[in-house]
Amino acid sequence: MTGVSQPIGVFDSGYGGLTILRELVRKLPQYDYVYLGDNARTPYGTRSFETVYQYTLECVRHLFDQGCRLVILACNTASAKALRNIQQLDLPKMDGPDRRVLGVIRPTTEVIGTYSQTGQVGVLATRGTVTSESYVVEIEKFFPELRVFQEACPMWVPLVENGEYTSPGADYFVRQHIDRLLTQAPGIDTILLACTHYPLLLDKIRQFTPAGTTILSQGGIVADSLADYLFRHPALEAECSKHGRRTFLTTDSPVDFDRQATVFYGEQIQSRHLAL
Repeated sequence: MTGVSQPIGVFDSGYGGLTILRELVRKLPQYDYVYLGDNARTPYGTRSFETVYQYTLECVRHLFDQGCRLVILACNTASAKALRNIQQLDLPKMDGPDRRVLGVIRPTTEVIGTYSQTGQVGVLATRGTVTSESYVVEIEKFFPELRVFQEACPMWVPLVENGEYTSPGADYFVRQHIDRLLTQAPGIDTILLACTHYPLLLDKIRQFTPAGTTILSQGGIVADSLADYLFRHPALEAECSKHGRRTFLTTDSPVDFDRQATVFYGEQIQSRHLAL
C-alpha cells in the first residue's frame, strides 16, 4: 500500500448518506472515509436531471481531489440522475483511469427479489427518484418477474431534517403514503426505503404496514456490496488507506451540519466547510 492517504469517498446531497456511512463503518471499520454533504444546495430530489448531474459531478471531483479513488454516491437521487453519465462520460476523460464511482441503487436491486414471496414490491422514494424510474428499470434486469410499485413521499425528508420524525404529527404523512402504495397492490410484501433519510422513520413505517411486511433499508445492503466489490478488486482495495479515519465535509455551515449529523450518524462528529 502506498503512503498516500486514499480514503473511500461517500457523497450525499445532505445528511441522509450518513446512514449509509454508519453501516459502512460498522461493516468495514478499517478503511479511511471522507464524507461530503452538499447541504448548501440540498434538496436534490426536486431538481432537474441536468442540475443533479452537474452538482454531483462537481462533488465527485472534490472527493477525488481529497485523494479518493473510490466514491460511493450515498444518495438515491444522485445515483438515479447522475451515476451513469459520470461512469460513462466523465471517468474515461479524467486523469487516473483507476477511479471508480458506485451508487446505492444497483446493490439493492440485485437482492430485493430474494425477499418477496408474492412477487410484488414497493418503493418509497423522493419524487426525483420515482420520476427517474431507475428502480423499476434496474429491478427488471435482475428479477423480471417482479411487479414494482412506487410512491413519492415529498414530506418525509423535511420531517426528518426538522426533527419531527418521531412526533405524532409525522403519523399523517407516513400513513398517507403507505396507504397510497398499498392501494396500488395490496399484495406488496416487501417495501424498499429508497431514500437514505427514511430509516429514521422506520418505527412509524412499521406502525402503518401490515404485519409480516419486509422493510428494507439500504445501509447494510450497500455495506455488504462494497465489501464484495473490494474483495473482487484486490488492486483497488490494496490502495485504500486503512487507519480508521473519518473526515466530514459540508458545503454549508459546519455548526449546523454537526448538530444534525448526530441524528443520522449516531455519534458526535466535527466537520469542515468546503467551498465549491
